[in-house]
Amino acid sequence: MADNIGDRLSKIDTGIDERESSLFGSYPVRAPVWWGRRGDEFNHPDLPGVSGRFVVIIHRKSFRRFEKILAKILKAPKELRRPLDDMNSLLWELCDGHRTFEEIVSLMDATFDEKVAPARERTEAALRHLGERGFILFSRSEFEKSWPTGPGIDPDGEIFSKEGIDTEPIKGDVV
Repeated sequence: MADNIGDRLSKIDTGIDERESSLFGSYPVRAPVWWGRRGDEFNHPDLPGVSGRFVVIIHRKSFRRFEKILAKILKAPKELRRPLDDMNSLLWELCDGHRTFEEIVSLMDATFDEKVAPARERTEAALRHLGERGFILFSRSEFEKSWPTGPGIDPDGEIFSKEGIDTEPIKGDVV
């Protein structure tokens, strides 16, 4: 009986394009990657885990066999450093797994106003971009602290402190 109702509900036309609602109700959460904060504070909401500072994500490069040989010969760095701008830094800090996509859009809009307009579309695009790189995951339920999401946490144990990047947790960071 429940399956039958579920089938019927899934066929209801809500009038909302699937692309527009794909993140609706989701809880974006940071994947276990190394990140830290740098620089001075900028405009941000006064919320736990939100500093208003720039975020830098650092992750190991994954080489194929030939690329590994070239990287060794050319002495290429083994890590990629991805500094985020003010909007993406705030977005990153807001993605703690306890705020819904809609809450994040509202906070981004309230903080950046016209700079982020249209807020829903730009926020979704930024989240998808971070998701494609494996930095953000999307859950249909609130995050249960299955892994640490705070700064300076390296799941592989290969990245250590970086000069000029603060990895000290602030109130609200899950470490």
